[in-house]
Amino acid sequence: MKRYFVKPGSRFRLDDADPSDTGDFEKNGRGEREACEKTQKILTTLDDFQERLYASAERSMLIVLQGMDTSGKDGMIKSVIGAFNQQGCRVSSFKVPTQEEKAHDFLWRVHHEVPPKGFIGVFNRSHYEDVLVTRVHKMIDDETAEKRFRQINDFERLLAQSGTVILKFFLHISKDEQRKRLQARADDPKKHWKFNINDVHERKYWGDYQKAFRDLIRETTTKHAPWTVVPANHKWYRDYVTAKIIAKTLEDMKLRYPPGPKGVDLRKIKIR
Repeated sequence: MKRYFVKPGSRFRLDDADPSDTGDFEKNGRGEREACEKTQKILTTLDDFQERLYASAERSMLIVLQGMDTSGKDGMIKSVIGAFNQQGCRVSSFKVPTQEEKAHDFLWRVHHEVPPKGFIGVFNRSHYEDVLVTRVHKMIDDETAEKRFRQINDFERLLAQSGTVILKFFLHISKDEQRKRLQARADDPKKHWKFNINDVHERKYWGDYQKAFRDLIRETTTKHAPWTVVPANHKWYRDYVTAKIIAKTLEDMKLRYPPGPKGVDLRKIKIR
């Protein structure tokens, strides 16, 4: 999975990342079945990791999801994040700021949604919208964007130093794959509720979005909060990569269950 991490200071280019990559799996039914089986095994380990995180209440995890429209953020939340106990997991979505939110700095509404110790938080879109959509539609200039990049890095450093482990996933799909997914929503009555005509309009800015994503990934991939560019043309491989990285990160946190109450020998307790 290391090949998908973007190193700090690198001259990252989205054109160099293959959205159809499937790693060591073949791009056929057999490869998909094998990946799905491995993913399910990984998902069975997440519950125990999460319970240790929740019980110890010493650290937290923040998972940031970004990507073009139809890149699979909702699908990944359903298939991977769904393995967690929802009592200790919160999903937050960031849409157009309200008037109250606009009256504060752009990170004000985000900080409020950061997971407390013991919890896993998921941002379905995030503070990065304020250096993405705003740049593409000329709401802010490059100088403001660069200032926000620095503010985001400082914000995420604060979270990391306060005990929050940050995972940032850019779900990478091709323009043609997006076309297929949008068309599928238009053709299938069961998916009509997902169709948003604005997604079609935003396709006109595909090149601008690619440049904006390239810049934000370059400028905000850090040691304490690196970006992972996940090949997402194949949903099954997207789930495998994200599940494996989340599980490995939780394992590396070396989470332990806390001891029982002090001064009490639980071996002598007999409940009647």
